[in-house]
Amino acid sequence: MKYLMLVCADGPVEADPEELDPRAWVEEMDRRGVRLLGERLCPPEDSTTVRVRDGGLLVTDGPFAETREQIGGFDVLECADLDEAVEVASKHPMARFGLIEVRPFWTE
Repeated sequence: MKYLMLVCADGPVEADPEELDPRAWVEEMDRRGVRLLGERLCPPEDSTTVRVRDGGLLVTDGPFAETREQIGGFDVLECADLDEAVEVASKHPMARFGLIEVRPFWTE
């Protein structure tokens, strides 16, 4: 089953750079074959929000929601089940400093 893993933080993280380095996690998950794709994202202030309302296009700078938690990156996982996806997410360095959201892809 495919899962989207969102890596989030609620502001600047105070930790040693070594503690935040995801390379060991990436290498392990790539070796296990559960990580299909992943990327770090630019900061929220670099985002653009697009809406169409009453036939009109509304484009605004910044994130879609005013919230403390901001998405810093994502990974697409292929796991046997939610238990494995949670286990994979719990090993990411940001799980100790921010939060990781794991969401299954929609299936019919």
